[in-house]
Amino acid sequence: MKRIAYFVRTNAVMLIALTLAAVTSFIVPPDEKYIDYFDFKTLTCLFTVLLVVCALKNVRFFYTVAEKIVKHFKNARLAVCALVYITFIGSMLLANDMALLTFLPLGYFVLISAKMEKYMCVTFILQNIAANLGGMLTPFGNPQNLYIYSHFNIPTGEFMMIMLFPFLLAIAMITACCIIFIKPEPLVFSGIERRIPRVRVSIYLLLFAFAIICVFKIIPYWYALIVIVPIMLIMDRNAFLKVDWGLLLTFVFFFIFAGNTSRIEPVREVMSILLDKSTLLFSTLSCQVISNVPSAILLSQFTDNYRELLLGVNIGGCGTIISSLASLITFREYTEHNPGQGLKYLGVFSAFNFTFLLVMLGFCFLIV
Repeated sequence: MKRIAYFVRTNAVMLIALTLAAVTSFIVPPDEKYIDYFDFKTLTCLFTVLLVVCALKNVRFFYTVAEKIVKHFKNARLAVCALVYITFIGSMLLANDMALLTFLPLGYFVLISAKMEKYMCVTFILQNIAANLGGMLTPFGNPQNLYIYSHFNIPTGEFMMIMLFPFLLAIAMITACCIIFIKPEPLVFSGIERRIPRVRVSIYLLLFAFAIICVFKIIPYWYALIVIVPIMLIMDRNAFLKVDWGLLLTFVFFFIFAGNTSRIEPVREVMSILLDKSTLLFSTLSCQVISNVPSAILLSQFTDNYRELLLGVNIGGCGTIISSLASLITFREYTEHNPGQGLKYLGVFSAFNFTFLLVMLGFCFLIV
């Protein structure tokens, strides 16, 4: 029973997506149009990026690099800033959930080693916000970005310009929070130097760069499967087991749900009316209820306003605990290290996240 409960808790979004796909499949029975629901470029690019990232994690590449950076800082404020910005930058390269899975344990390790546990709640929350908002700038930073970028065929330069000013605002707000809530107390931290297999890491980094080239449509996306999968089968089969298959299946199930929903005429009419009034507001609110990835997939069926949709499903990652899969990952990680403090965490989490959400939403209304 414990294993079942753990599976349900850690795959809640996927199971909800499966349920919605199954229910709507009774309304719209499977037919030849189902194949058009799936964005194979998004699924392929997401899979290959996750695969290479898992291989890099297996050789502790990100952890080792981050640990060396953090060891150079001598007080709590600078150390927390480093942790938060490592997560922020990491989300631009690894996707937000992978960045958190990589760097939250580092945050725990640093704060415990330095006897600064009192900052753990705020640090985890700021790392969570950094992961959600840091990934907004690049097409592969957040899973919903990769989908929207591919679905609407947005030019890379235009994509990054849409997200640039909210991205800069996020940097300013996160920096301000680090300064306000973390004191510059002396920090003593002694990490253990770790060696990484340089040849293996070099190959993985080349494969990562190749996957990103496919994301940017410089070469056809299916080249990533032809090149990366065989090499990874030789070098690190364990990486295939570490891939977040739940995330990939979540996309598959939500593709089915969104495709079916778009073919239900009353739903199509209601959704189109709401999105015509304000795509930005409705997409942001949608994230608070069904999370940002499914919101992006579903709402893209009813609007061509990809600018406001893109802004909405990115800033909408802030807010409720279910607005982003990354937030659920952070909550799980924090409560595992701090049992019995879930309610306290949720209170502080909500205060930070809704403040960020309101400020970011107001700012986006000014620039759209």
